Amino acid sequence: MQDISREFLRRCEGMAQAVSDAITPLVGRPEGGRVTGMGADGTPTKLIDKLAEDSIMTCLQDQPLCGTVVSEEAGRVELGEEPGVLFLDPVDGTYNAVAGIPFFALSMALALDEGIIAGFVRDLAGGETFTAVKGGGAFVDGKTLRVSGIDRLEQSALSLYGQKFNPGGILSLGTKVRRWRLLGASALELSYTGSGRIDGFIDLRGTLRVTDAAAGILICTEAGGRVSDRDGSRLSFPAEVTVGRCLVASNGLMHDKIIEYLR
Repeated sequence: MQDISREFLRRCEGMAQAVSDAITPLVGRPEGGRVTGMGADGTPTKLIDKLAEDSIMTCLQDQPLCGTVVSEEAGRVELGEEPGVLFLDPVDGTYNAVAGIPFFALSMALALDEGIIAGFVRDLAGGETFTAVKGGGAFVDGKTLRVSGIDRLEQSALSLYGQKFNPGGILSLGTKVRRWRLLGASALELSYTGSGRIDGFIDLRGTLRVTDAAAGILICTEAGGRVSDRDGSRLSFPAEVTVGRCLVASNGLMHDKIIEYLR
């Protein structure tokens, strides 16, 4: 498994460069937000998303890496007989990318029968690369990641995904947390939780998909964090993009307290 994971992460470097080359001319430009169709997830596909996804699919067709790709725009695509499923979000944080806000990422995770074995998140604006291997730790640009040691909500900084959610369920928690951030790219926010830059990430929309979260969850948990649904139970995703979930991620020290306030 370690050999497969290492080869996956090596291949991800090349695919990330292909995505960067494809979308850089569109970052911060309205043309990047032009709708080209409807994605498999039921939301409009923007030009910047399509070009990013097409560049990944070209790489995979030239050099097969897995038998199946589950992507936000194309849905489930069967590529061949190779083992493994690639969960792909070509541009996580599309709005940020089109608006020129430097917080958007490529997210890729490889799953075998035993679950997610490796995750890769490339910050497409800043250039950092977050990786994790199941049982092998989490890293940013080769340096080991570890969650923060903050254990009190009154000292914490939490990120919230705030589009179209009911704020009622988070108001009591909001009176305790020291700092809120609304950053808008869940793969990076999970990676930031793993790196200790923020102490937790909460998404209560019910629309977070496996393609958004699979890589970031592995990075966060391999760095010592904890991820659950909003009730504190084990979080599981179907291997498709039409079903979303709520998510709570933290450094683990405050997780039960966060869940308590959300309830």
